[in-house]
Amino acid sequence: MSNNRDINLQSTERQKRILPEDSFGDWKWREGLAELMIPLIGGLYRKGINILIYGKSLVNESPVGIMKAHRFARQSDNNELSELETFPILNYISSLNLQDCEIDIGELTVRCPFFDKIKDDESMIAEFVNSELTSVINKESSRPSKPTNIVLYGFGRIGRLITRMMTQTTGPGNYYRLKGIVIRKATDDDIFKRASLLTKDSVHGPFDGTVRVDEENSCLVVNGNPIKIIYASNPSDVSYSDHNIDDPLVIDNTGIWRDEEALSVHIESGASKVILTAPAKGKIKNIVYGINDEIIKDTDKIISAASCTTNAIVPVLKVINDEYTIKDGHIETVHAYTNDQNLIDNFHKKDRRGRGAPLNMVITSTGAVKAVSKALPELKDKLTGNAIRVPTPNVSLAILSLTLNETVTNDEVNNYLRAIAFHSKYREIIGYVNSTEIVSTDFYSSPFATIVDSQATISNGNRLTLYCWYDNEYGYSKQVISLAKKVTKINLPRLPKPVT
Repeated sequence: MSNNRDINLQSTERQKRILPEDSFGDWKWREGLAELMIPLIGGLYRKGINILIYGKSLVNESPVGIMKAHRFARQSDNNELSELETFPILNYISSLNLQDCEIDIGELTVRCPFFDKIKDDESMIAEFVNSELTSVINKESSRPSKPTNIVLYGFGRIGRLITRMMTQTTGPGNYYRLKGIVIRKATDDDIFKRASLLTKDSVHGPFDGTVRVDEENSCLVVNGNPIKIIYASNPSDVSYSDHNIDDPLVIDNTGIWRDEEALSVHIESGASKVILTAPAKGKIKNIVYGINDEIIKDTDKIISAASCTTNAIVPVLKVINDEYTIKDGHIETVHAYTNDQNLIDNFHKKDRRGRGAPLNMVITSTGAVKAVSKALPELKDKLTGNAIRVPTPNVSLAILSLTLNETVTNDEVNNYLRAIAFHSKYREIIGYVNSTEIVSTDFYSSPFATIVDSQATISNGNRLTLYCWYDNEYGYSKQVISLAKKVTKINLPRLPKPVT
């Protein structure tokens, strides 16, 4: 790594915590602190402040869930993090008058220069926290007077996850509100079946919230949010103003309409802007949030959030190319099967996809590599790619086999990617794990677009192979929501600020 880009922090070198003599007593003490955190986290959330630990929101988490989030720091950032350190900092934060923002108390705590003394001496916490959060303390609120209306066109895997995530993170409710879902009516009891699919999920588990069916008004009331269910066969059948939904941002997650002409019908139906959750055709901009979203202009009415795989590989390719320069490479995607495949052998218009998805590994093509050049023009014609669909319902793996312009070592690359994942502007989208026992199901509902598996990294001279996990459903949905916030100018600062 070049000397002028060393962004490793002292926190990654801290000593491991001395084990307590009474492990059970220590656990109960920390459990009690986690219980005390819950009303503090909830109170801040309703004021527009979202509390995180290394990118994971602690809103609506149980005491054990909070403790597990602390434990995650150990295997990810080579650091020990305890409620003994974070509680005093969180307690002080709760006393401040803050502008709406996101605060990562994991990052904030380990960045503290007197980290090892927090639990014994809280006298300096105020000065430290004030300095790190100065940009949001006693500042005039930028909260809009009314929320942006959101409409989901489609209610499949991505649509339902976006619904879950949006209704779980409304905060004060002034930024965005999911107002409608457009679907084709399949049965007389359609709305009840849709509600059931929202509340129960074989992969992601039960919905952490409440869902009520208002059949008379054709609404699902999700965590108190009335969401109009609009039945239509195509976008031209909808007029959003007829449903009292003015100028919504439409997120089209059907994948049926992918060019400008077809997607423009949403605009004609009353939408202000459209986000497509699939690679777009023609001149529509394909955006990977956090990488090339700066090219979005106010005049852009229709944009694409690209694909789950593109969102997984582009961030890692970007940071590796920035540091080491990629000469060429091959991307192999080991992808969970999707509902466009057959459960059992049957006709399919695409090669090999007609064979039973739960029984076979299926070699198929991927457009993700071609899409890389749209987000990273500097890598145009440098990469090849293919995909293998495998008999798992969720979580995929991208294998990046790269030739670099310089020699590297495993430790060098892993230290660089760890710092990127936890202390850079890419920390929202790039995750990092350091475990020899991690497998695909461990990444169910991971909020990151991609997670570097550091234990699988292979280097040989200027050859580098990286293994990057991604929840192709949940992680991608998170990217879509982040892009929606970008498009609607919802910009909540995340603190502490990245090192680089």
